[in-house]
Amino acid sequence: MDDELRERVEAAGEAAALYNALKHDSDPDVGAIMGPLMGENPDFRPHGDEIPGIVAPVVNRIADMDDGERRERLAELAPDLLAELEAEDETDDHVLPALPNAEDGAVVMRAAPNPNGPWHVGHARMPAVIGTYKERYDGEFICRFDDTDPETKRPDLDAYDAILEDIEYLGFEPDRVIRASDRLETYYDHARELIDAGGAYTCSCSGDDFSALKNDGEACPHREKDAETVRDEFSAMVDGEYDAGGMVLRVRTDIEHKNPALRDWVAFRMIDTPHPREEAADYRCWPMLDFQSGVDDHLTGVTHIIRGIDLQDSAKRQRFVYDYFGWEYPEVLHWGHVQVDEYDVKLSTSTIKELIETGELTGWDDPRAPTIRSMRRRGIQGQALVDSMTALGMSTSDVDLAMSSVYANNRDLVDDDANRYFLVRDREDDPAVALDVVGGPDAGHPPLHPDHEERGDRTVPAGRVLIEESDLPAHGDRVWLKGFGCVRHTRDAFEYVGDDIEVVREGDVDVVHWVPAAESLETLVRTIEGDVRGFSEPAIADAAVDDVVQFERVGFVRLDDFDPDPTDEADGPTGEEDLVVYYAHP
Repeated sequence: MDDELRERVEAAGEAAALYNALKHDSDPDVGAIMGPLMGENPDFRPHGDEIPGIVAPVVNRIADMDDGERRERLAELAPDLLAELEAEDETDDHVLPALPNAEDGAVVMRAAPNPNGPWHVGHARMPAVIGTYKERYDGEFICRFDDTDPETKRPDLDAYDAILEDIEYLGFEPDRVIRASDRLETYYDHARELIDAGGAYTCSCSGDDFSALKNDGEACPHREKDAETVRDEFSAMVDGEYDAGGMVLRVRTDIEHKNPALRDWVAFRMIDTPHPREEAADYRCWPMLDFQSGVDDHLTGVTHIIRGIDLQDSAKRQRFVYDYFGWEYPEVLHWGHVQVDEYDVKLSTSTIKELIETGELTGWDDPRAPTIRSMRRRGIQGQALVDSMTALGMSTSDVDLAMSSVYANNRDLVDDDANRYFLVRDREDDPAVALDVVGGPDAGHPPLHPDHEERGDRTVPAGRVLIEESDLPAHGDRVWLKGFGCVRHTRDAFEYVGDDIEVVREGDVDVVHWVPAAESLETLVRTIEGDVRGFSEPAIADAAVDDVVQFERVGFVRLDDFDPDPTDEADGPTGEEDLVVYYAHP
């Protein structure tokens, strides 16, 4: 091997070893780099016997470097390989795509809920994504309640705190909380500035009359009012001197614009219905959402806006106002709607509210309700929902959220902490049946958790036991009572036949769960498909409310109430049970 080739081997070997060490976060190995080295350099192959000895000293030097030194050296030798590594790091670390024109420490994003009720599951997408971007860019998360429609989308006074609780449940805390209904005077001031700039005029046309003119590309007769008249009439609007529908303030755009929705759109209108918040109850002149949110986005320094794909016209309307004021419009990203499977109830705040009012749902945390409150009560961790929402990405197409993905994420989060217990369900089509156990020990001792011996065992008394009818073997056949042993079904009892687990391993005997007939707790399991009654083993009394446990062969549940008060409707239909749990998932 001549000197030139030797130098090339050393350089290529060093680059390969650096790349390998950084990629796998480990010390380099001669054997690990030989394949790529020979594959990418065919002229090295005739010297295959010599090359390991040449690159070994190079590999040893790299082993003594720290990560920073390795990156610096790879940048000198093979910057393209370092760029490839960094691209992989970016992909590995971030599920969401990078924001356009985003700078660390300078990203400001907002969730802008209408507080007309607690959030349904689909609402979780916005705070999940914004909160994730905030952490990624060391940015700011604003929660702004767009509550400037006291009539059509009337705010629910309880929803303000409920939504903030939902955001906290998802693992985030807004840096600022703003209520638009506190900022009416700010919107009025900007409306007056817009009037003075020739960008707005008052209009008393009926909705039908203006719509006809707009669709024909013809100007409203009020469009040429002088600024003083417009200002006076707007002041009269602010003072509440017009009835609803009597006067509006319009933004002067392009009356012949190819998109009729952008032609001289309404910025303010009169609403007679008082706002439910006492602080805003006296106002009658209310901004439309496109004006209010556009002004707020600028004044609060929002840099990036996420909107539904169906709201593309909002940005186009707001740009007219921004142009009048000389403001720079934020970056805008649009995404499709989220469809959620599994629920029979429509993903709609108004629909859920109606079902609660008619008594078809017991409340916002009814397990059948597709709400964040319901998921929280079922024992589903907020992080599980965040991970599933961010995994949907930022597609402009509608996307489907499979609840199975949320359940899989939650299982990963709770499985290690969730102790195991038995529940025997007592269903109409599969009732609990009682049999005496003849012979054998006085109790079974299954582990609290199969992966944590240090937690110890439970004591499940034997004697007379309950099992689900579908688990009852035919007469003469055997079954394994988990944690107890093998029993044979005789005419009216279980006869203990031993504790040799080999009968299970050989596949001859099924394993079933069971509870003592006398000491078990009557249990109500509230599920997405309705309530199920059953009996849980006595050891579960050692757990606490809010614990998430696993009923073996049934699924994970959150313990909601021990010995519930029969007068408390939230506890269940009758209050006869000893324990109420909410079913999370398999």
